[in-house]
Amino acid sequence: MTENSTEKKTALVTGANKGIGYEIAAGLSRLGFRVGVGARDAGRREEAVAKLRADGHDVFGVPLDVTDDASVAAAAAQLEAEGGLDVLVDNAAITGGMPQEPTKVSAAQVLEVVDTNVVGVIRVTNAMLPLLRRASSPRIVNVSSTVGSLALQTAQAEAYGPISAAYSPTKTYLNAITIQYAKELADSNVLINAGCPGYVATDLNNFQGLRTPEQGASVFLELATLPDGGPSGTFRDETGLQPW
Repeated sequence: MTENSTEKKTALVTGANKGIGYEIAAGLSRLGFRVGVGARDAGRREEAVAKLRADGHDVFGVPLDVTDDASVAAAAAQLEAEGGLDVLVDNAAITGGMPQEPTKVSAAQVLEVVDTNVVGVIRVTNAMLPLLRRASSPRIVNVSSTVGSLALQTAQAEAYGPISAAYSPTKTYLNAITIQYAKELADSNVLINAGCPGYVATDLNNFQGLRTPEQGASVFLELATLPDGGPSGTFRDETGLQPW
């Protein structure tokens, strides 16, 4: 909860109009948060907000394109007007399409994925940090993946996704960025961690995943509600800590 406020805590979830992001928004609402549903497509955002409200969730729409400075600034201003921010979940991501073999992927393709999955996280996080710093127990949660774990990719390449020169490396980059934020914010009360939802059935994998979006959201709900003095700069899934 923001300082000097009697209102419930506020969370923002980027890319929350569908899939894992949608379920994170729903889950945070069940935990008592008022949740901003961040999405760049107005129609899908409004549809998601209406559906969540119909299910009894306290949510509001936040127009947000993580690749656009002006859009992110406007979202931060909206959250300021809403009373502040306690939890940020950086979920928005794209795969970049195919092919993804390093000998076939294009530079433009890689740059597009990096701009959304990494620079977008930095852009949104930095814009929201002034609000988070005023909260009593601020949390930043980055939606990553074990396909970005160099240790797991090297040890068990077949078990952690196909060859990917665009998407998977952005999750490696995101993990590295999470560590750097944790180092910079170590003397503050801001906790920042990354998590992996597992192989979830979403449109990113043509719904081939083995887990439901609600199951995938669970680890992020835990990270969003860590107690004061909890861990920061970690990477985990529902089974526990994972190697970077």
